[in-house]
Parts: sequence; structure tokens; C-alpha cells
Amino acid sequence: MTRYAAPALALFFLTAAIAAATPPASSAACAAQPYRAFDFWLGDWDVFDVGGAATPVARAHITRILEGCVVHELYEASSGGLRGESFSIYDRTRSLWHQTWVTDRGRLLQIEGGQREDRMMFNGSYLGDDGKNTLIRALWWPVRDGVRERAEISADGGKSWQPSFDLIFHPHHGK
Repeated sequence: MTRYAAPALALFFLTAAIAAATPPASSAACAAQPYRAFDFWLGDWDVFDVGGAATPVARAHITRILEGCVVHELYEASSGGLRGESFSIYDRTRSLWHQTWVTDRGRLLQIEGGQREDRMMFNGSYLGDDGKNTLIRALWWPVRDGVRERAEISADGGKSWQPSFDLIFHPHHGK
């Protein structure tokens, strides 16, 4: 046996053991109700500021990827060029939802939560450019002809909260 054969063989058996312990990523693997809690958000949307102008602030495409196990968001602002993507998944090992949001500006946000009645509620924190920690809580819920998403932030450890954004997603009509 060559000096590389033993590590390669060990890696092969380790990979096989992990694969055997992990259920296959199939549509059936993520078909149970907890994985479907965010389905109301799926679609091709025009995004508006609640109470704002009648012009969309963004376009969002929300789809299922990876055999239906991940909810993927592609968010493209109408002006300013901001693009962002989120990846949301139900983590069955912890019985909660996790979302990672990334942008073309090098920003990262990770929040977690779950379904509470007809809403998805997530909490987390991020470091601002000034190095200070900011708490965030976000909500999504179905509304007539769309989905609403609202977030609040706290810079004082949760003693007070200020609106961060309030959006409504309406089905995209047009080109």
C-alpha cells in the first residue's frame, strides 16, 4: 500500500459513513409540514414600501432549491443597484428555521426563528460598520394579494426598538 492509500481509504470510508447516516436529499426528505411553513412567500414579486409610492422598490424571486429543502430569495433593488440573496432552511435537528442573507455589498445577516400562528418570526443580530451590535427581529406573513415583511432593530440590547423596514410583496405583473 502506498503512503497515500491509507488516508485516501480512510476518507472513503468516512464519506460513506456520513452518507449512510444522512437521509437522501429528495423531495420527500423536506415534504413534511415544518419544511413548508414558508411556502406562502414563494413567487415572483414586486416589492413596495408599505405606505410608500406606488412604484416598486425591488423585484424578488422566491423559489425552492436543493430538492425543495431550501427557500431561496433573489432580491434586486429598483434603484441603487443593491442585490441580495437569502437562503432559508428548516433545521430539523434544532426544530427551527435559519436564514442567511448576503448582499453584493459584502453584508451578512443570520437570523433564526420559526412559525408562530400565521407568521414566520426570526431574530438575530449583526455588527454595524461602527462595530456595534444591533439586534433585529423580522416577521413575514401572508396578506391579501401578497406577503408582508417587517423588521425592527435595537441598538440598546432590546430596551427599545425602531422600525428598520416595512415591505409588501405583490405578484409581479408585466415583463
